[in-house]
Amino acid sequence: MELTLINESGQSAGKVQAADVVFNRDFNEPLVHQVVVAYQANARSANRAQKDRSEVNKSTRKPWRQKGTGRARVGRASSPLWRGGGKVFPNSPEENYSHKLNKKMYRAGVRSILSQLAREDRLVVVESFSVDAPKTKLVADKLKQMGMDSVLLITEAFDETLYLATRNLQSIAVIEPEAADPLSLIYFDKVVVTRAALGRFEEMLS
Repeated sequence: MELTLINESGQSAGKVQAADVVFNRDFNEPLVHQVVVAYQANARSANRAQKDRSEVNKSTRKPWRQKGTGRARVGRASSPLWRGGGKVFPNSPEENYSHKLNKKMYRAGVRSILSQLAREDRLVVVESFSVDAPKTKLVADKLKQMGMDSVLLITEAFDETLYLATRNLQSIAVIEPEAADPLSLIYFDKVVVTRAALGRFEEMLS
């Protein structure tokens, strides 16, 4: 599989040979959907608590007598049918939202996403990407010159200067190959990978 190599102006500078086992796979939409949903579910925290009918601060007295009033029978005001009553199936901080996903399925899903990005020309390769100082304007001007707005930059190692220069830009993210998640790969319009990070991807996913 050949990926497009671009220069700092965003122009094509040739092709880069990439492993077919990673970047030339068929797009498996059901698997990609399952991987993305599992990733979002596993990041979800159970931080919401609701009360059931036994925990609501209501009187246990019967609101009116059982028979003779013409109204429906009712036991107590904490019934879920009443306003202010308890919930039938309340949320609990102990809830577990996680989905089980095998490592082979996760890697196959990421390979499928990368392959589709390559086919759509949303995945490009650069020799390197860096800035001289941790200034947002430098990165913004550089990406504007390359003709990119929404970009996921994947570098071979953590670059603190580049991270500090991009952290105020909502449409730009800088990560390492190990931190590339399926949601981020799909979310951004362009995925820019350095040549060294490309080799890391092939080692991880082959």
